[in-house]
Amino acid sequence: MADRISSDWIDNGSLSFFDDASCDRIATRGRLGMKAQDLIGKTIAFAGSGGLDSCTITRWLTDQGVNVVCFTADLGQPDEEDVEAIGKRMSMAGAVDFVLLPARDAIAGAGVDLIQTQACYEGRYWNTTAIARCVLTKAMIQEMKKRGLTIFSHGATGRGNDQVRFQLITNMLAPDFEVYAPWRDEEFLARFPGRSEMIDFCQEKGLPVTASKDKPYSTDANMLGLTHESGLLEALTTPAHFVKPVMGCYPADAPNETEEFTVTFEQGRPVRINGNAVSLVDAFLQANAIGGRHGIGIGTHLVENRFVGIKSRGVYESPGLELLGTCYAFLLQLILDRRAREFFDQLSLLIAKQIYQGYWFDLATQMALEAIKRTAELATGTIKVSLYKGNISFVSATDTNHSLYSEENASMEGIGSYNHADSEGLLRVFGVSARVLATSGQVTLKS
Repeated sequence: MADRISSDWIDNGSLSFFDDASCDRIATRGRLGMKAQDLIGKTIAFAGSGGLDSCTITRWLTDQGVNVVCFTADLGQPDEEDVEAIGKRMSMAGAVDFVLLPARDAIAGAGVDLIQTQACYEGRYWNTTAIARCVLTKAMIQEMKKRGLTIFSHGATGRGNDQVRFQLITNMLAPDFEVYAPWRDEEFLARFPGRSEMIDFCQEKGLPVTASKDKPYSTDANMLGLTHESGLLEALTTPAHFVKPVMGCYPADAPNETEEFTVTFEQGRPVRINGNAVSLVDAFLQANAIGGRHGIGIGTHLVENRFVGIKSRGVYESPGLELLGTCYAFLLQLILDRRAREFFDQLSLLIAKQIYQGYWFDLATQMALEAIKRTAELATGTIKVSLYKGNISFVSATDTNHSLYSEENASMEGIGSYNHADSEGLLRVFGVSARVLATSGQVTLKS
């Protein structure tokens, strides 16, 4: 027989070879997915947030003899006052180690990518959770390689998008790694069919979780925005304003006065806000604060198509992205001609879908990003807008060196180089094909 190698057979850097029976067992596991029993005595890297699912999974695996190293990324979560406290909760849950990944700069950089590509999914969802999974998984894999860990684990459910994102990103960036998903483990599902059982388990073990059986919805958060879903939000009779905003307020509760906001972009990157120089992280933090207090991008309701084919309902907050992204869109209106605009919009839709489905790192996305990079190089200028109760109104554009807009050419007054009479020849040319439609019988008055 030909020797077959699996990461199961790697121990302290040495390779062992197994007989046909062992190989068949591994092949079957590969088809069905890893099980907890396959992990006994091994060390895994687990992406955990310190919440109910993370604590439950960590303790359940620990009780079965699995060594769990918990990884959490500092993504500037606005709902987490002390990120370090996550480590304490995970240690109490049984984690043998806790790794806090510094990722604020990375998530801010990803936010700029979202702005430059205008990558909103099925409406006005700025892909805040999806892009954060890309940032987290890449950072986690890099650290895993340093530590010699080869089993990536996560707590994403079998109905959602995150399981796809974690799996595909890991497969692309670390094809030799294995992935363990408890929510696809029949033993775990039998033990924890729902949140109630998980809450009972954590209470029995004395784990410090704040979840309760009557919690109305769940939230995923990072610097770019918040995703609220599940619980009472699954009912379409529950209005979006049922969610308590974290990053600001609803438009109805915003001030009764307008506020002007100015952002300067240099080659597609926000470098000054209200005249003051800012880093990328500060740009988002300030835009979140300013946009949030005016109800910008808060309470966005969408019923979208998950990658797995299930419809899901989400209520989103992304005040900074919505504010900066809208300002950037105003800038794009000035620098893109008709053909460039059409091409950009196609790429934008593609990239949005790619991010949502977990294909941020694949060739198609990278090709699209390279194409849009040229647009970003031209995107320099200062945009001023007015904010009022969830609305963003254009005020002015200045210092737009690559703008195609010409006040003279656009004017209906008798100025500039455009002569109205010049249109006669153009329309005669267009008229040839228009008349052919009639003479061929393709277009009639009865059409």
